[in-house]
Amino acid sequence: MINIKVNGRDIQVKEGTTILQAAENINVKIPTLCYNPDLPAWASCGICIVRTAGPGSPRMARACTTLCAENMDIVTHDPELVSVRRTVLELILSNHPNDCLQCPRNGHCELQSLAAQFGIRETPFKNIAKPLTFDTSNPSIVLNPEKCIRCGRCVKVCQEIQNVWAIEFLGRGMNGEIAPAAGASLGESPCIKCGQCAAHCPVGAIYERDDTPKVWRKLADPEVHGVVQIAPAVRVALAEEFGCEPGVVITKKIYAALRRIGFKTVFDTNFSADLTIMEEGAEFVKRLTQNGDIPLITSCCPAWVDYMEKYFPQMIPHFSTAKSPQQMMGALIKTYWAQKAGIDPDKIYSVSVMPCTAKKWETYRDDDMRSAGHGQDVDISITTRELARMIRQVGIDLLELPDQAADNPLGPYTGAGTIFGTTGGVMEAAVRTAYYLITKKELPDLNLTPVRGLDGVKEAEVDFGGKKIRIAVAHQMGNIAEVLNRIQEAKTTGKEIPYQFVEVMACRGGCISGGGQPYGTTDEVRLKRMAGIYSDDQKSQYRCSHMNPFIHQIYEEFLGEPNGHKAHELLHTSYTPRPLYTV
Repeated sequence: MINIKVNGRDIQVKEGTTILQAAENINVKIPTLCYNPDLPAWASCGICIVRTAGPGSPRMARACTTLCAENMDIVTHDPELVSVRRTVLELILSNHPNDCLQCPRNGHCELQSLAAQFGIRETPFKNIAKPLTFDTSNPSIVLNPEKCIRCGRCVKVCQEIQNVWAIEFLGRGMNGEIAPAAGASLGESPCIKCGQCAAHCPVGAIYERDDTPKVWRKLADPEVHGVVQIAPAVRVALAEEFGCEPGVVITKKIYAALRRIGFKTVFDTNFSADLTIMEEGAEFVKRLTQNGDIPLITSCCPAWVDYMEKYFPQMIPHFSTAKSPQQMMGALIKTYWAQKAGIDPDKIYSVSVMPCTAKKWETYRDDDMRSAGHGQDVDISITTRELARMIRQVGIDLLELPDQAADNPLGPYTGAGTIFGTTGGVMEAAVRTAYYLITKKELPDLNLTPVRGLDGVKEAEVDFGGKKIRIAVAHQMGNIAEVLNRIQEAKTTGKEIPYQFVEVMACRGGCISGGGQPYGTTDEVRLKRMAGIYSDDQKSQYRCSHMNPFIHQIYEEFLGEPNGHKAHELLHTSYTPRPLYTV
């Protein structure tokens, strides 16, 4: 511990603490713009400057990167500091478009909030913002370089956190901008559509493609039967958009809101998560007992699928062929459910509400996403943020809606289905059912705690009736190379493969902090959303996918058996190596 003084107050902090962190510890808010707790601080904006040698000292430092030192006397706010910060903001605004009303981040923009805090109504500098071309080539993400403030957050998260390197700094000074490398468009770049650039951008320079107008048009058509599904992670994040704490579970109010919006049938992706476990679990048992390609790697995350096909195509034989829950649900809606409901599949408009921007691309990733034979199995995917906007547009008081249930038979789910929304959840759900399939007994403790939490790579060993199964869970794309390299090294050298089962999620924390979730996600928010997910699991009548009676019903009435012929036609896919650049 070291002794410092902040605004005249003597405090102690751990050695290695930044001035910004020290101030936060005593509830002093130093303004920031380029800083984000997920990313390495690099002090590009200069708004967080403080004095480091007492009142009136000319010595100034940037709080986000400057470490506290013994007996440091820090002043975080005085008239001159406020004036300097205001000038920095005015300079940024002089190179920024003044079209807040049309901006997708209006009301959620950090630059806008700071300008309001500092009372900036007009600026002394001439506006020099130059017209630049929108990049709409990506199916999930829109890049508007005019709005870019060169904070570098998107570059940091894409390169250092996700290890994708789809965007970078180009040019210098006034001509500098953030764009895909080599003059490519975002659609031609190595982008995996995870949306973490959009989630970390403080302004409206990168954002998800807005598909809500298409949904509204279809819902207004009396000939169309609108069907919707909601992902596990949506239920623990949507309430944040309406003033609640992260992690508040409002599943039944979301069902009610979707019906008010105009959807005629409401299903739950948690159901198809249970179905995914039945397919993936059966696939794992088959590979394990028949000397198939081990380890089996999960395939629910489309950003990870895209990454694997581009960066690790040699791992394709290890990838589960099971489709994601979104796509399984889409296939069943236009086949099994359409038959039961007596509805023409060609009149069904199938919508998914996902925490993920990559899900937009997944809806038409390849021909396997049209397995029902009636166009795309999922016609369109919208994010949690897009659903929040739709709810506001129709004037719904979400939190006051009466609870409603999802429709049968593709609505009821188990606790295993809901934990898909967090890192380790797919693995935990799969282990619960795979253990049963192998031993014909229920797992004694359903809580697989070693795979929970925010460690980048988590490992565990489970005793499957005398057979030890080694598992690994990786989240945040930059962590997966560590796991894959271990596997490849073992295969190359002839050593024992270190794992039999591997789960990967592209985003830190898993789907709970996907690129389409409410803005402002931090580790504190992630942990609260996780707690909501596990609470939903604990409260479920059934906590294992193989216990879901409606899952049994769909196999008996329609699919036959897990991994059977019909299941493979509708619920499984294949993978193809893809080039990093498609220029």
